Amino acid sequence: MTTSTQETSGERMSRYDRVVVGIFVGVPFIAVIASAVVLWGWGITWHDLVIGAVMYLIAGHGITIGYHRLFTHRAFRAARPLKITLAVAGTMAIEGDVITWAADHRRHHQFADRPGDPHSPWRFGRTLPGLAKGMLWAHVGWIFNNEPTNQRHYVPDLLADRDLVRVRHWQPLIALFSFGAPAVAGGLWGEGVWDAGAAWSAFFWAGLVRIGLLHHVTWSINSICHLGGARPFRSRDRSTNVWWLALLSGGESWHNLHHADPTSARHGVLRGQIDTSARLIRVFELLGWAWDVRWPDEQRVAARRAD
Repeated sequence: MTTSTQETSGERMSRYDRVVVGIFVGVPFIAVIASAVVLWGWGITWHDLVIGAVMYLIAGHGITIGYHRLFTHRAFRAARPLKITLAVAGTMAIEGDVITWAADHRRHHQFADRPGDPHSPWRFGRTLPGLAKGMLWAHVGWIFNNEPTNQRHYVPDLLADRDLVRVRHWQPLIALFSFGAPAVAGGLWGEGVWDAGAAWSAFFWAGLVRIGLLHHVTWSINSICHLGGARPFRSRDRSTNVWWLALLSGGESWHNLHHADPTSARHGVLRGQIDTSARLIRVFELLGWAWDVRWPDEQRVAARRAD
């Protein structure tokens, strides 16, 4: 891996580079939206959208609240039922088991945008070919061709958690449920006792497409949120805030603050920054299911401001 001082100094990309990156990342999202519009009333129904949205919220927040803020960064402590529920919900995103996911992410933070980072988009330099290759690498390529993370070194706490080890073993069944539940819900919600056509439609849109969209959103945090966007906080890497991904990512795209303060339970700390994951953690706290939540205070935020 080659990473120059210029590449990690926080210098913004040129407008041309940002346009190239925007096109590369935006095309999958535009394609999903366009296909839904074109096929509305023929290949997709509002039942599919409702089922898909519910499944997306469950699996997506399983990643953002469970895999990321709880298990990777210990931003709060959770009661055992909530802990297991979040681990199962995250596994439904089909992004791998919680222990492997957390190990990779802890390694990412240790070496963010430097040699050793498993998915830095700056891996191949700042030239246009290097940027395109790095973008593809950070977005998805690293998953297929990456050195495994030493889990005994990075996540000994998770390996010692019997509940998480069990959830890891349940991964195939949880994945089957993640794809099968939309089909069952669609079939039962269709016409008659069982609507096979509605079941297939829900399986495709609320199962396959929903997982594909969720994957692209998660991968975009690795790729675009280290390439272009605002940098209001000091960090030793090139992490950025990308506002248009905030709602889809559950607040994860306020990535610059996250790298400036990794254990914070809230990433969207500035006015108007949507962070649904933090809102849900607050609800869990009020219900007594979560405690020792590491909420950012004004002093903590001000100390990390770049200006």
